Amino acid sequence: MLIRWLLAAVHLLAFGFALASILRRTRGLRRCTSTEDLPMIFIADNGWGGSAIVLILTGALRAFGGFEKGAEYYIHEPLFLVKMAALVLVLLLEVAPMMALLRWRLAVRRGDVPDLTGAPKYARIGRWQTLLVVVMVIAATGMARGIGLDPSIG
Repeated sequence: MLIRWLLAAVHLLAFGFALASILRRTRGLRRCTSTEDLPMIFIADNGWGGSAIVLILTGALRAFGGFEKGAEYYIHEPLFLVKMAALVLVLLLEVAPMMALLRWRLAVRRGDVPDLTGAPKYARIGRWQTLLVVVMVIAATGMARGIGLDPSIG
């Protein structure tokens, strides 16, 4: 019982950190005009990545690790499928900004000036990711309230 509660609490807190981090990174990318803006963007990106790892690990443990209702329940739950579809989209959208930020970090370490012209595009991607994280929270809270529950599973 205690572990279920702790996993749920950590999972929910990670959503808060994820949302704050992606918003901060997106704002930083939107305003990015020089390498002076990069440290804050990198810090926000680290928060985003860390919270994503926590979300995925705690979510997988809760759904498939025997701590909650079990895989059979979740794979038939429509809102869980919405949540997972949103997660997949977030991860697919993350590929381009992640690769760019890795290139920027390497360039800064080498003492080079990275090409920041893609920053506005990555900020737009961040807005979509923000929306998808909100969709995930809405789906999770609906699921917790039994909305969309498949009556044949139970």
